[in-house]
Amino acid sequence: MNRTALSALAIALAAFAGSHATAATDASAPKTRAQVKAELAQAIRTGDIVANNETGQKANELSPGLYPAKPAAQGQTRAQIKAELAEAVRTGDIIANDESGLKLNQLAPTRYPAKPTAEGKTRAQVNAELVEAIRTGNIPANDDSGRLLNQVYPQRYSRAL
Repeated sequence: MNRTALSALAIALAAFAGSHATAATDASAPKTRAQVKAELAQAIRTGDIVANNETGQKANELSPGLYPAKPAAQGQTRAQIKAELAEAVRTGDIIANDESGLKLNQLAPTRYPAKPTAEGKTRAQVNAELVEAIRTGNIPANDDSGRLLNQVYPQRYSRAL
């Protein structure tokens, strides 16, 4: 009898430990009391907690000198900026020096390489989509409602869906 009780206890502990480990890695799992306390302590330390209920401002916004500064976002290097500028000059993707507000490749498109265009659908693909839309009623109705045929006449298209 003791062996069965011990076995059942061991299985229950293993299941609990497995579910606890899964909960620690699963973002949708409920947080433990210790996790919530740690998050609260972190929020208080960084001032990332609401201090003024009327305006909704956080403590680090009201008194930024009392809290550590947030880490700055990593910017681009000088070489990356120069490479981007060289590419923009090469493709004419910079504003022309006039009042039009147009880019150089818009004012003189023959001087710059054409921008690659996305491949479109074939005629057969478009025709297949049209046939499917007609079959399922996913085309606009001939009225001013803005609804589709399968919304206006659901009894006609209930089998097609």
